[in-house]
Parts: sequence; structure tokens; C-alpha cells
Amino acid sequence: MDLALEEARSAAERGEVPVGAVIVRGGVILARAGNRTRELNDPTAHAEVLAIRAACAEAESERLIGADLYVTLEPCPMCAAAISAARVARLYYGAADPKSGGVAQGARVFAHPQCHHVPEVYDGICEEAAAYMLRSFFDGRR
Repeated sequence: MDLALEEARSAAERGEVPVGAVIVRGGVILARAGNRTRELNDPTAHAEVLAIRAACAEAESERLIGADLYVTLEPCPMCAAAISAARVARLYYGAADPKSGGVAQGARVFAHPQCHHVPEVYDGICEEAAAYMLRSFFDGRR
């Protein structure tokens, strides 16, 4: 999660919402990314989606069987669907997202009967650090 927090800090420095993601399999980092929606003018360029794309390219597969995803914020519904489609084994996330979350809040994508794959989910990992970074970012914008 420390690497995901680094990615989130880098995203904030670029003026992006500070969310970072890292994908690991077998102790090897497959990919790491931070939000780039503004930089790329792409509403799908969330840290999780970018990390999944890069990890799939690295693995030369559309599935990330046995992989762990560490992300600083609860994934939104779009990202939760991508996590499921990629068959990520375990999801570890930091801060909850009552406004836009898609795992434990809001849409609860993994609980939907049409969800084909449900990862193991572990929340609250480095939650204070992740939440503080997000609060500080948005306080600075107000």
C-alpha cells in the first residue's frame, strides 16, 4: 500500500484526485498507476483501470488470476467492474468512498447477481493516510 500511496501523491502533484493503485502477483509488481483523468482527458483513466491495463499488458493476458490490487480509495462502480472482469484475486483498499464507492458503498458491484467474479476484499488498509491525502487535496481546492 505504500507504493499506492506514492502513486496517489504523484497524482496530486499533477493536479489529479490523489488515488494510486498497484497490482502485485507472486511478489512481483506488475503495474502501478495514479489517476490521470485530467491529463489524458479520459474519464476512464482512474488509477485502478490504468494499473489493470498495464498489468494485463505485462502478463499478456486479459485476466490477472492470482493478482492482488492495492488502491488508496474504495473503487468506484466502473473500477469494481473492471476488477471483476480482470479476475483480480484480492482487493485491498484504504479509505471508504461514501459518495462514489462501488464496493461497500453505493452500487456494491461485487454483491450484484450479474457479477461474474468477486475478489476477496480487505478494506481500511492505511485508511488514515489515504483519507488525509484526499481531504487535504479537496480542502486546497475549496
